[in-house]
Amino acid sequence: MRGVYMNSVWTFVVLVSLILSLCYGFPESVLASGISGAEDAVRVLISLAGAMCFWSGILRIAEKGGAAQKCQKLLSPVINRLFPKTAHKDKITMNIIANLFGTGNAATPAGVAAMEGMDEENDKSPYPNREMCRFTVMNTSSLQLFPTTVISILTSFGAKNPLSIVPYVWISSSLALLSALLVQSLLSKRR
Repeated sequence: MRGVYMNSVWTFVVLVSLILSLCYGFPESVLASGISGAEDAVRVLISLAGAMCFWSGILRIAEKGGAAQKCQKLLSPVINRLFPKTAHKDKITMNIIANLFGTGNAATPAGVAAMEGMDEENDKSPYPNREMCRFTVMNTSSLQLFPTTVISILTSFGAKNPLSIVPYVWISSSLALLSALLVQSLLSKRR
């Protein structure tokens, strides 16, 4: 239902912009902007697909080569404290590692697998438990040490120094994660 609603909103916005461009006499510039925007979208999509494939492969190699298990041991004090009841700590760890490297969509398969595993442990409840909510919050507002997706986008648009954003990403992602975990903790106590 939400998809139908959003499609209706976007269709309405496009139709109104086209009608207004005809009324005010500049349809050529609107069409040129639309084509230019579509070209930029395809270029960004291709560069992001390349970065996603690369990092998905790196994560798979890390998982098969044993680096993921070493990272899991390193992160186990934090993971065990945040997710004491679940048995799917390996998938949670892989998701967190992918998010630390800012890989975005490459973190999704591990995140989906972790959430499916936690849902099986949720005793067929239609509502998520606290660990599932915490995982969703952590996945959404993840800490990023090296924002590869953003760096790929900046590079594809010809940024002179795409790494200049890294310290700001550290600050903003740390604050976002801490704020989200605090709010989740406060709201889960009310439940």
